[in-house]
Amino acid sequence: MRYTLKLILLCTTLAVFVGCAPLVTQSPGKGLSPVNAIADGEDKHLMLFGHDVVSYFTENTHKPGLASIKSVYKDVTFRFSKPEHKALFDKAPEKYIPQYGGYCANGMAYAIPWGGDADSWMVREGKLYIFGGKGSRDAYMLDVPKNQALADKYWKEEVSGSNAFFQRTWRTTLARVAHYKSGAELAAEVAKGGAAKP
Repeated sequence: MRYTLKLILLCTTLAVFVGCAPLVTQSPGKGLSPVNAIADGEDKHLMLFGHDVVSYFTENTHKPGLASIKSVYKDVTFRFSKPEHKALFDKAPEKYIPQYGGYCANGMAYAIPWGGDADSWMVREGKLYIFGGKGSRDAYMLDVPKNQALADKYWKEEVSGSNAFFQRTWRTTLARVAHYKSGAELAAEVAKGGAAKP
């Protein structure tokens, strides 16, 4: 019995620490919180899994950055695939930082800072948008102006400056937005072939 209680306590403690990692990693403060960041070695707030945010603009592709070529901006680390990209970023960092902290733009239309894969993205009107995968991107593309307006609103009024862990927990379990649609509902809309409105 005592062994079982210790095991339960150990598992609960481990779950709390693993679940709370985003509390710190994705909320560095200093003006860029929350961000889609991970901890990697000495880089405690590594943006977008270390992908080169400049390559989306200059090479129209996603590329992993190198740990040896990086910049720290507002306590968030950005890695680059080549020194020229670092130089471009250092001259105008705000130009290259993904919208909504690098979280899925479709999720942000529901006030949920979650997801964001480096290989699912678009550049629109000079801004980088990241998605949680092809399905999220396709759902967002069903009505880009509407989804972008919602994402901009929620980012500005609710998510920016918040803690991603608490925000997504609140919006996925306790207070879903009125227009919330599940992944299955969005996939059904995409499958029906809703007209994309860029």
